[in-house]
Amino acid sequence: MPPFSRGANVFRVEQMKFLRTIAWLLRALLFVALLLFALKNTDPVTLRFYLDQTWQAPLVLVILFFFALGAALGVLACLTKLFAQRREILALKKELQGRPTAETPPVPPISGA
Repeated sequence: MPPFSRGANVFRVEQMKFLRTIAWLLRALLFVALLLFALKNTDPVTLRFYLDQTWQAPLVLVILFFFALGAALGVLACLTKLFAQRREILALKKELQGRPTAETPPVPPISGA
């Protein structure tokens, strides 16, 4: 092993630790910002549905509920495409296994040697 490669690995490890620390600090900052947003939006809101049905809840819970609902619908939409792709991959693998293996053509002899 060349002597300079060990130093490069140590530098890379230190760089990754630094980046992980920055990522955790950004996550903590985002969490605090969302927590303060939630604390500032605790006023009750009333949602009016059809047939005179109403639902009263804090604003932050209503926002969280509809965000989670949208995320779930997005994941559901992606899953249908994922399962279709998996079925296609399995069908292609079966088709590939069913084909006879191609033999390599014989190499012609070199003339004039």
